[in-house]
Amino acid sequence: MKTVLITGCSSGYGLETARYFHDRGWNVVATMRRPNPGLLPVSDRVKLVALDVTDAGSIGRAIAEAGQIDVLVNNAGIGVVGAFEATPMQTVREIFDTNTFGTMAVTQAVIPQMRAHRSGAIVNVTSSVTLASMPLAAAYTGSKTAVEGFMGSLAHELGAFGIRVKLVEPGYGPATRFAENGAERMNGLIPQTYADFARPIFEAFAHSQATTQPLDVADAIWRAAHDETDQFHFPAGADAIALAGPR
Repeated sequence: MKTVLITGCSSGYGLETARYFHDRGWNVVATMRRPNPGLLPVSDRVKLVALDVTDAGSIGRAIAEAGQIDVLVNNAGIGVVGAFEATPMQTVREIFDTNTFGTMAVTQAVIPQMRAHRSGAIVNVTSSVTLASMPLAAAYTGSKTAVEGFMGSLAHELGAFGIRVKLVEPGYGPATRFAENGAERMNGLIPQTYADFARPIFEAFAHSQATTQPLDVADAIWRAAHDETDQFHFPAGADAIALAGPR
């Protein structure tokens, strides 16, 4: 029976993906900074593990506790929406520390065992902002675009050892806790000088009908994890699929 380790399982895409793999017979190592046993089914195939992707010690302990990992899903991430001019560099670094360097660190920790077994898959959840630029998301877009470039190069390195690397690119998903989790971080990032510019953008998103649901992303991650072709990009959700069409 195969095992998947998923980061960021406390809500949204990560939580849905953990349930999705469990329902299909996999062992699931569901990680989050503060494990909450009430989120997932009580099962001998579900292991809740504490993991902070920005902490090297936490990563090492989680990987050791997980044991053999067949699929790694790098899903943990944080967001920020606001004018870049008004975004403190401390906040920018916080975004990159989780979304980019956290993904790199967990990936680096898992590679040795996959390389030794000459098998495995690493699936990385990025965003449709890498498919089409959107305003008021410069720092977030930068962090996710960096992951795509990093993983594109890494796919060549790891392919020689039988390890597959894939990207899942979710569209706009109001069903996740993106805004809720980042509310304090985003406070004051739309100064009055940007109010007129930002208003129609927020109104458009508020009335958007083409949205991505957690199940869309879980399904795309499942397909990416099992894909043995050269396909690298897996857009998730109707809006992301539409954006990816021309590419």
